[in-house]
Amino acid sequence: MAVIVGWLRTAPNPQRRRTRPDAPQPGSVNPRTGKRYLKAGYDPSTINHALTVVASFYDFHRDLGNGPLMNPVPVSEARRRALAHRSPAEAVPAFRRSRLRQRVPATEPRAIPDAMWDEFFAAMNHDRDRAAVLLYVSSGARACELLGVTPADVDWPAQIVYVVSKGTKLREPIPASPQALVVLAAYLDAMGMPAPHEPAFRTRRGPDKPLTYWAMRRVIQRANDRLGTNWSLHDLRHTAAERMANDPNLTLVEVRAILRHADLATTGRYLHARVEDLFDALQAHYQRPRLQPTIAPGYDPDDFKAVFGG
Repeated sequence: MAVIVGWLRTAPNPQRRRTRPDAPQPGSVNPRTGKRYLKAGYDPSTINHALTVVASFYDFHRDLGNGPLMNPVPVSEARRRALAHRSPAEAVPAFRRSRLRQRVPATEPRAIPDAMWDEFFAAMNHDRDRAAVLLYVSSGARACELLGVTPADVDWPAQIVYVVSKGTKLREPIPASPQALVVLAAYLDAMGMPAPHEPAFRTRRGPDKPLTYWAMRRVIQRANDRLGTNWSLHDLRHTAAERMANDPNLTLVEVRAILRHADLATTGRYLHARVEDLFDALQAHYQRPRLQPTIAPGYDPDDFKAVFGG
């Protein structure tokens, strides 16, 4: 495993290969969004995910009795003790990571600012894409969860959409904005209502079939090409989470329930002051007139000058 991890740390990722000569360099920063493009190699989180998959594979066969008893992936006993019997509402305690595990730098979630959201939404040129984007940003649903929604999963009067959650595989309700449901209704009315248990989002060209994750990802990429941005499909979930977490009328526990996070600490990452809000507050501070000292009625200004100076 050490050889595999060493190779992953140095090898180029073929998914990062670009064929267009004008494509941004891997690892560079987009000047409009401030987001960094993916690096040419494998990220530390990708390496850790590969280690988890291999360790789970060996644990599965060991438990069935048809595999080796020794797992080639090292295990951190400190991590096991720290996470044992821990409530999801509690903060994650510090622990020493196991050997071969990579250090993942802490990064802030990247949400689409309100000023750039309007132009991003205007780049959607079809009701299908507008409805999907509005549902993503109003519900915080994950990409694959929303693409599996059928007409039977939409509760129009209650403004609720049911999705199969990624983690629990349970059918759970998520909120939907009235604007998103209006655009979704216009799309279904123009396209024709599919079968009750068929995905509502369909392809526009070729044979009629459900819209896939890669097709929806291509919709976002075309919008990025027109705007010169590098937003991703998952940034819509970040945008929804940041808007909800910073709403004074919603508690962090409520936001966690809507987003279906396993840990409250994950939801707390979105609780911070947005850059555009800070700029607005600073502009108001700069434009606020300077306070001029005044003398209370009944006092002689000459006396004040004599005592405190002119």
